[in-house]
Amino acid sequence: MAKNASPSSDDAATPAQKTGKGRATPTRAEQEAKRVRPLVATTKDAKKAARGEMRERQERARVGMANGEERFLGPRDKGPQRRFVRDWTDAGWHLSEFLMPMMVLVLLLSLMPAASMKFWAFIGLWVYIIFAVVDMFFLSRRVKKLAAEKWGDRREKGLGWYAAMRSIQMRFMRMPKAQVKRGQYPRG
Repeated sequence: MAKNASPSSDDAATPAQKTGKGRATPTRAEQEAKRVRPLVATTKDAKKAARGEMRERQERARVGMANGEERFLGPRDKGPQRRFVRDWTDAGWHLSEFLMPMMVLVLLLSLMPAASMKFWAFIGLWVYIIFAVVDMFFLSRRVKKLAAEKWGDRREKGLGWYAAMRSIQMRFMRMPKAQVKRGQYPRG
């Protein structure tokens, strides 16, 4: 039987069918080159957007740290025991937090021409430092005792030192910021 050279009426009604996808398959090198992106932004707008995003994250972390949000605190400040010690320290008045202003006062007094004034200013500063260290010692013992009553054997090490070092800082400079008012001691 001979094949009919003329198309049948059914074939004429259907449009010409394409085979394949209509373009060449890209090589592996072309595909990999398309996927390659620089690790660091190269365009000016991308760099500006990356800097803005980084600034926002840093600002959020700084505010979170200042507010005492647990996820933004460093390892030194994390945990309920450290929060308890911070609150206890921030609730009280301590001689050691006024150590820096005392040193500035002695520095100003040392500029006076009278030698006796300089001598007594330095003697007074050393006496104040001794009282401040004694105050830090009692604060440390008190905090350790309260933490032992509250957490027993699970008490962390270094709580007394943490309280003493926090008490040296002036209240407005402490980080994380004080979350309690003076006299508002946490329950032990």
